[in-house]
Amino acid sequence: MTIHPPASVNPEKLQRRIGLRSAVLFNMLEMIGVGPFITLPLVIAAAGYRISVWAWVLGAAIAVADGLVWAELGAMFPRAGGSYAFLREIYGPGGPGNWLSFLFVWQVGFTAPLSIASGCIGLSGFLGVFWPGLDAAPFATLPALHYANFAAAAACLLVTALLYRNLSSITRLAWVLFVGVIAALIGVIVSGFAHAAAIGGWHLPAAPALSTAVALGGLAQATLITTYDYWGYYNICFLGSEVRRPERTIPRAILLSVLFVSAFYIAMNLAALPSLRNAATHAAESAALRVQLVADIARSAFGQWAGYLIAALIVWTAFSSVFSLLLGYSRVPYAAARDGNYFRFLAAVHPKHGIPHRSLVALGLVACCFCFFSLTQVITMLVITRILLQFFLQQAGVIWLRIRRPELERPFRMPLYPLPPLAAMAGFVFLLVYRAHAVWGLLVAAGIAAAGTAIYLVRAKQLSEWPFIVNNS
Repeated sequence: MTIHPPASVNPEKLQRRIGLRSAVLFNMLEMIGVGPFITLPLVIAAAGYRISVWAWVLGAAIAVADGLVWAELGAMFPRAGGSYAFLREIYGPGGPGNWLSFLFVWQVGFTAPLSIASGCIGLSGFLGVFWPGLDAAPFATLPALHYANFAAAAACLLVTALLYRNLSSITRLAWVLFVGVIAALIGVIVSGFAHAAAIGGWHLPAAPALSTAVALGGLAQATLITTYDYWGYYNICFLGSEVRRPERTIPRAILLSVLFVSAFYIAMNLAALPSLRNAATHAAESAALRVQLVADIARSAFGQWAGYLIAALIVWTAFSSVFSLLLGYSRVPYAAARDGNYFRFLAAVHPKHGIPHRSLVALGLVACCFCFFSLTQVITMLVITRILLQFFLQQAGVIWLRIRRPELERPFRMPLYPLPPLAAMAGFVFLLVYRAHAVWGLLVAAGIAAAGTAIYLVRAKQLSEWPFIVNNS
């Protein structure tokens, strides 16, 4: 399929309809997804129940530091595609920025559908609480497939259909979904403290002594997981072309969503500690069984009905997260195609609904296909790939942009510059280095980068773009 140069693309404009409350809503819907309910036992198991709460605190600190980078760039370049637009502007659309922005869209082609599919697969695992036979294999000749895979794919298609409407309708539906998300969080928190009170109050036994190296390794692995759970605070940047007063709305939405979500996560961890202090023994269990641990807290505190209610609310939360993920990431291929840096077919805007409908459907279908694959170690792959091919480039880029183009108007200037990007990079380096099997994840990210670069070079050669044409004059 031929990729045409920018001059051949004639896109329609998206309308600015998203205010601050809706911006915070979209961020929080993506942040509070299936992740915290599945990973809560894993965080406690990795760091130990005595220091697990610090993994959530450190994850929040990294999110704030990196969020300030997103806030400055999002206020400067409020366009569809988020990081795609940032990288092109920072490194030059006629230079390396063309390559790096293409590389970003390339990795999104892997990480976004995997993120969406992981939420759908998690959702289908929660349904197993009500229908235990959901993990059975439908075909004797294909034992790797389960009914749960089909349920996950169906959920993905349903979310795609719900998003195929105008933004006003999507926003109203998002508020309905958000009510269930908050109810799930509050339910786990209240159940945890109630169960602790029933067994003699909130207390923990003495923790075994750990060496510094072991403690740091456990904290790094736990923080990598919490970092995944916090991701989504930047979701509004992908909708930049649809945000009202983006110079004010985007920075506020990012910081407020991190503040609200971190408070919920820390409270949830503290509430669950007495019940999940033996989480290490459950670390290798399936997603459905790990969710059952969270539901068991409510069941122990309030009875069988409460366990089922929490499980149902977690299903609702997983669905809500997939809804927000697909909404935000569907704007990335659209933005790249609009600039002629991706397949032209995806640059269309629906004439009635005013949404990038082809990009939405394409991403939803790819995610649907991923629902039939195993997503073992998907969190590690997602985190490392995005750190190396997206976050590091932005954090270094915001410093480079300050040096190279100081005259640019910056509606929002991050406080304590350059500490936030440096702190975010230091936090991510900690996650990458102080982990077991760190080299494997780095090799996966390097492979994705190498493949994307090779495809870009073939494409650039065909279109006479950078680096094959140095001077366009």
